Amino acid sequence: MFSDITAALSNPRQSLQQVLNFALVLSTAFMLWKSLSVISNSPSPIVVVLSGSMEPAFQRGDLLFLWNRDVGAEVGEIVVYNVKGKDIPIVHRVVRKHVTVPVSGVEATENGTMSLSSPKLLTKGDNNVADDTELYARSQSYLDRNEDLIGSVRGYIPAVGYVTIMLSEHPWMKTAMLGIMGVMVILQREQ
Repeated sequence: MFSDITAALSNPRQSLQQVLNFALVLSTAFMLWKSLSVISNSPSPIVVVLSGSMEPAFQRGDLLFLWNRDVGAEVGEIVVYNVKGKDIPIVHRVVRKHVTVPVSGVEATENGTMSLSSPKLLTKGDNNVADDTELYARSQSYLDRNEDLIGSVRGYIPAVGYVTIMLSEHPWMKTAMLGIMGVMVILQREQ
């Protein structure tokens, strides 16, 4: 094994090519992620269910695909949101919706139409007893559709996200995977 590593490192051109191939794979994955973000209008177009709060609709480890180009969210729709000050996405169902009209007269937009404020949403996990008001930020009773929502669930693949859960729960696995990938890049040979 050490002879393979020293042989691979002795040819700098081949080593540089392998490093560039690895960088190409990483940059392609990054570009695909950013393209999905732009298409779906969501900062995180794919999320993994981390808890059992949405059972039986979604199980822990399911991979969810999000869409955030809708103007509103309807009661019964499953949405993903971030709580202000925390970066953990929460997947729950909309159980109540409030749309408020400006009180001090009618606000008009540039094209002359009436401007409604962003819908206010109350969410709850299907497997939870109470709604999510305890999860929201202090002094927040509802989610703001435009500010808090990451997107609405449009599809899912069951159990694929367990890899992500395992890597986040066991940090040593990340190090081991990166080490194995690094050794594979060094040992890879062009045919």
